[in-house]
Amino acid sequence: MSMNVLIVRPDGIGDVLLSLPVATQLRELVPGVRVEFLTSPTVAPLLEHHPDVDAVRTIRLTDPLAELRRAFLHGVEVAVFLKPFRRLMWAAWLARVPIRIATGYRWYSLLSNRRIYEHRSEFAKHESAYNVEMLRGLGVPPREVQPPRLFVTEQERNIGVSYWADLPSPRVIIHPGGFSARRWRPEYYRDLAAELAQAGYGVILTGSESERKQFESHAQPPMHIPTEIKNCMGQLSLRQLMAVIVHAHVVVSGATGPAHMAAALGIPTVSLFDPRRNNLPVRWKPLGRGVVLRPDVPTCDKCIGEACSYWDCLDHFTVDKVATAIRLVIDAPSALVIHHV
Repeated sequence: MSMNVLIVRPDGIGDVLLSLPVATQLRELVPGVRVEFLTSPTVAPLLEHHPDVDAVRTIRLTDPLAELRRAFLHGVEVAVFLKPFRRLMWAAWLARVPIRIATGYRWYSLLSNRRIYEHRSEFAKHESAYNVEMLRGLGVPPREVQPPRLFVTEQERNIGVSYWADLPSPRVIIHPGGFSARRWRPEYYRDLAAELAQAGYGVILTGSESERKQFESHAQPPMHIPTEIKNCMGQLSLRQLMAVIVHAHVVVSGATGPAHMAAALGIPTVSLFDPRRNNLPVRWKPLGRGVVLRPDVPTCDKCIGEACSYWDCLDHFTVDKVATAIRLVIDAPSALVIHHV
């Protein structure tokens, strides 16, 4: 069975990474398949050099419908909607894509013609496992998920190692930002970096330009940067960030994209999860070695801000607790997987 399959996932870094097992299983289970991704221009560089991805198409969700329709032309035989974006499903219908696979639980599921009935809101398994279940729309029974992988070229690796050249070892990346999850306080990340530097670790701070501004405005008093710390916030492209991560011993972050990037590059993680139900580690944890920290407070349906009795939930993570988790991951055997909930 030879066909051109377009995997549709135009949102966050972690979302796209956890979609890669679909591409890998398509390659394994469907002879002669051509696998393409439809994603955002921001996230598309992640997929470069991946052996299971033949091509990447990009759109912005705010593009006009006519532009979205064009993304489904030129040979697309199957569109797999891992998340049911209504306008994109409408665009695929207008483009007359022969097979359109999506969940069957939305009113606009009528725009698909192969429907999968599974409630992701039950949080019964990992997002990657939910994703590969969509292959049933092709009559392909999915296999057990293997963790996704990312690929960095030798030239990129050489660039990445140059960022660490003047820093001691062990090497720790601290990523204070994130979009979909609540964040640990910037001043705690600042104090963690300082404590690690004092203990002789090399530290690189990463994040976007907007995250850098937020970090510097909230982490008061301003941080004195010792020679063991390098602030690269706002300075790295996505591929450069990958190249820096691949030489780290551990990546520390919230439940956000760089944690999944690290896991896909084989680098251990220390991930700080907030207690919201839609952010449960059972569904969103990085698929690799590391520690998942989650505060010992009740699970909540959504964050209601300071009206919540547990508004300070992430303050349960002290700097010493996170530093201990970092040391545990660095000292642990390579095969050890640790999850603290």
